[in-house]
Amino acid sequence: MIKPLNEFVKQFRTHIVLDETLLVEKRNRYYLLNENLRKYVSSDYLYAGTYLGETRHKGFVPSFPLLNIIAKTDASKVYVDEKTEWLFICGRDIFKRGVKKTTGTAKRGNYTLVMNLRGECLGFGQFLVDSTEKRESVAVQNLLDLGDFLRRERQH
Repeated sequence: MIKPLNEFVKQFRTHIVLDETLLVEKRNRYYLLNENLRKYVSSDYLYAGTYLGETRHKGFVPSFPLLNIIAKTDASKVYVDEKTEWLFICGRDIFKRGVKKTTGTAKRGNYTLVMNLRGECLGFGQFLVDSTEKRESVAVQNLLDLGDFLRRERQH
């Protein structure tokens, strides 16, 4: 059951340790329980514990609590300035000029967490360029950001 989570986390060049006895899956959605809650969860629950994400036809879609767990590791991260932070949570990609610091491997195709300068996780993206490229261009494609939920709500 933990395989989709592990495969997703590996894309950030890190790993997390979760107690598999506290993980539950229902309708392709994954939840992390605590010891006390685990005793009470039966098969007819709707939502339990910390929502970690779900598998969809496009792959695994993480929750922000899961991204925050990953952010506590040595995962690949880009730290962005305030203007870029705002643009990112509005759904925009990240240009090189907005990146203030990078940790981990900045290689084309790798996933990276997007962090503000206060160390808060804003979402994640995928590197479109290697760190060695000098030209100004989009550095990170936005795959999920904190503003996504609000944009989806506005559409309904």
